[in-house]
Amino acid sequence: MPELPEVESLREFLGGRLVGQEIARVLPLAVSVLKTFDPPLSAVEGGAVTAVDRYGKWLGVTVAPPSGGELHLAVHLARAGWLRWRDEFPAAPPRPGRGPLALRTVLASGSGFDLTEAGTAKRLAVHLVRGVDEVPGIARLGPDPLAPDFDRAAFAALLAGERGRIKGVLRDQSLIAGIGNAYSDEILHAARMSPFKPVGRLTEDETTALYQALRATLEEAVERSRGIAAGRLKAEKKSGLRVHGRTGEPCPVCGDTIREVSFRDSSLQYCPTCQTGGRPLADRRLSRLLK
Repeated sequence: MPELPEVESLREFLGGRLVGQEIARVLPLAVSVLKTFDPPLSAVEGGAVTAVDRYGKWLGVTVAPPSGGELHLAVHLARAGWLRWRDEFPAAPPRPGRGPLALRTVLASGSGFDLTEAGTAKRLAVHLVRGVDEVPGIARLGPDPLAPDFDRAAFAALLAGERGRIKGVLRDQSLIAGIGNAYSDEILHAARMSPFKPVGRLTEDETTALYQALRATLEEAVERSRGIAAGRLKAEKKSGLRVHGRTGEPCPVCGDTIREVSFRDSSLQYCPTCQTGGRPLADRRLSRLLK
């Protein structure tokens, strides 16, 4: 799933190509993709893009429509969704319901982007709203961890009173926006902390270490992704991960074998030596972690 660093890179990528451009048409091609009906997608046609923003893992394209006011096209790529930029489109119109293509946005210049989604889960979501707070997934977001005012004190205040395990807390979008499964693994590895550690047992020093690992991990990932074309972002993300998705490989810090805990259709990866005192974690504990 694209997380904060990749979505931030997409925001920069799209901002340089969309802002100031006129939208010619928006074509929904999968039944499941569009989550709103008022206003209709046709309302943005003929309108100019004025901004591209990021809200956690959400992308927001702001449009000044011909009718006046402001509309927001909000996109969540979910686990299997992606954005593909096109300098031009095929002459033949796309066929709805065929292949991974979910939505096409065409500019008056002839360029634009496709939203695609692989697999059968179909969780990619597009909302067209008058205000971004009308999107439930955006309205409930916690603070952005890369915001200037998200300092160590703000982080500690956010954790105060939380009773969950630290892996689940980092992934809770209502507490911190934008961190998912991959970067929570990377943050915890950098902080040398077990994913199952209860938040309520963090010491002051551990809170500081976790905050520093969070900021450094995300900032480094954003910097790695900056300037990368949209089509190469997934590969760039994978190449920069130290533990996530690397089960059975040696830890780049200590050389121990990276291990995995599986749960339903997801998993976490960690280094026993760096994070759990050399002790392997049992899968049965993950059900409590992800509640």
